[in-house]
Amino acid sequence: MPVTLETPVQEIKGVGPRRAEMLAGANIHTVEDFLKYKPIRYEDRTNLRPIGEIEADRVVVIEGQVSTTGRYTTPMKRMRIFEMVVKDDSGSVKAKFFNQPYLSQVFQRGRTVILYGIPRVDEYSQGISMINPEYEILAGGSDEKVHSGRIAPIYRKIGRLTTRTLRQFIFHLLADLPDQLDEPLPTSVVRQYQFPDRKSALEEIHFPSAATGVSKEAYLKELGLNQTLAQQRFIFEEFYLFQLGLQLIKKKREIRSKKRCIRMGKGVQARVRSILPFQPTSAQARVLKEIGDDLCSSRVMNRLLQGDVGSGKTIVALQAMVIAVENGFQTALMAPTEILAEQHYHTVCQLLSGTGYRISFLTSSVKGKRRESVLGQIQSGKTDLIVGTHALIQKGVQFKKLGLVVIDEQHRFGVLQRSKLISKGDLPETLVMTATPIPRSLALTLYGDLDVSVLDEMPPGRQPVQTIVMGERNREEVYALVHQELNEGRQAFVVYPLIEESEKVDLRAAAAMAKHLQKEVFPDAAVMLMHGRLKVEEKGQIMRRFRAGEIQVLVSTTVIEVGIDIPGATLMVIEHAERFGLSQLHQLRGRIGRGQHPGLCILMTKDLRSQEAEERINILCQTQDGFKIAEKDLEIRGPGEFLGTRQSGIPEFLFANIVRDRKLLELARREAKRYLRHYLKSSARSPQEEFPWFDKWWRQRYGLYHVG
Repeated sequence: MPVTLETPVQEIKGVGPRRAEMLAGANIHTVEDFLKYKPIRYEDRTNLRPIGEIEADRVVVIEGQVSTTGRYTTPMKRMRIFEMVVKDDSGSVKAKFFNQPYLSQVFQRGRTVILYGIPRVDEYSQGISMINPEYEILAGGSDEKVHSGRIAPIYRKIGRLTTRTLRQFIFHLLADLPDQLDEPLPTSVVRQYQFPDRKSALEEIHFPSAATGVSKEAYLKELGLNQTLAQQRFIFEEFYLFQLGLQLIKKKREIRSKKRCIRMGKGVQARVRSILPFQPTSAQARVLKEIGDDLCSSRVMNRLLQGDVGSGKTIVALQAMVIAVENGFQTALMAPTEILAEQHYHTVCQLLSGTGYRISFLTSSVKGKRRESVLGQIQSGKTDLIVGTHALIQKGVQFKKLGLVVIDEQHRFGVLQRSKLISKGDLPETLVMTATPIPRSLALTLYGDLDVSVLDEMPPGRQPVQTIVMGERNREEVYALVHQELNEGRQAFVVYPLIEESEKVDLRAAAAMAKHLQKEVFPDAAVMLMHGRLKVEEKGQIMRRFRAGEIQVLVSTTVIEVGIDIPGATLMVIEHAERFGLSQLHQLRGRIGRGQHPGLCILMTKDLRSQEAEERINILCQTQDGFKIAEKDLEIRGPGEFLGTRQSGIPEFLFANIVRDRKLLELARREAKRYLRHYLKSSARSPQEEFPWFDKWWRQRYGLYHVG
């Protein structure tokens, strides 16, 4: 049976149930998965040296004949050793292999072998020996070499499958594949960018040809930096297919007509303006127009509202909700935590006071008769705006006429959670918000199915936050600054990375320090501890007291990172700041300076020996621009850690890296949009007919949506 890319790994010769299980653990289920298990690096094994010229501690490749073999066991450690002598016309060298007795059947006298490794001085004989070298046995000198005489791929071990075993499998799989493989890229794209075909590209990824036109050193550097045409081809292909899927989803939504009519008459505009407590920024006005145009268009809105901490996203979202309500629709605002949901609820109630709008609140803590009452109001249409958490997507929640969905802190919700809320209505308009500034390259990757609006201007009156770095020796000075703010009637945060003392890392525990601060440092102030392990009701109560000014110093973990708005809080002390991510520090800093007084953020550091930690701290002190900070954070930590793979839905690319390969991402996005425009104009077939393989591939690869 011929081998194809779809062939299951268990059908590959030499792969039994145990090996198939190992491969499955590395997400390798088919031949295509196997061939896309890319090398982590390459070794140059092309320079054969005469045995007589080899030197200790320098990598060499030698070819010779096995002259003698032997086995013995060391007396002390009982280690079984197989050794042989390999010679050529210039000399001989001893090779030793530990705990591999089967090699006595492999290396028979008279056989021609190639060895690759680092010769060492033998501590007993003082001669040069090669310890556990890579080897290749030549059968008559006609067989193509797999492990030597070439630039050899090095793979990350999978279970007990060594790089040698993986190399062997991949070599034979490539040989068994047909020359012509299905080509997912348009012919015009392949030609324009001079990409090799898929089969040739796979061969070059795993077994690169010899360097041409450049030095061997420059070629190896290219390979290491993923700059060869074969590598670039697969990077582009991953970006292209992902972006094509996002664009298909977007087009699918756009061609579905809305069954509602939203208008922006003078009365609606006046009502929208009336809820503003201040003159909007030009950025807010621009974004509201973008949202308004979407709401009044014939297509369903799917828009991402992105802005820095304190840029005024909530007020823009509320204006959009007012537009929907004025047109007779219900709206829902979903937040990731009960604390944030409750804060949104109070803000909405305050800003819409006197409008006559009916506002409901629904979280998991709303129970009994109160819950039944809220659910009844939602179902009957007796409520206009609903604010809540994940409770909004539970089975018992039914809307009468849901027209607009607003999702705050979008990256905290999975795609399925977002879809569940949207499914509660008949194609409702969707506005998702994130307070985590996202660089353009990452936004295009994560939210390519959404239109993007950016609030890049701070509202008037927003106070700047000064950021300074202090060490342990400055602790008394820091406490004096806190005392000063408290004496002025203002409040402070003290943030710790842990709740309890850890044996592994020397960090101050929030629980222990809260007691210390209350008893020893701020005895005349109300000090309270808040962390993620508290019950929802307890956290809500603490935040209400803090907002009311009953608590002067809130000692907290990063549970206060997102959305907490306390106008009276002007100072924040972040302990062990070097332990936090850059964007996380920026989010924390955004909790202060939200009232009429400027904020001060003190970064307490214990160890800045790490260059990365020092770089993070310095950039935070230099700028308050969340987008610049996010760009730097993405550069330092990479896309996986920047948002967290599981919580953000960021795709796990096999070849591509959105930081390193930004230019290719932009190109792939452009080409995907161009191809789809051409397809929509020229094809009378549905996406399911045009891309039957693609929908299956998309769902298997990302598990997010149907694209057809």
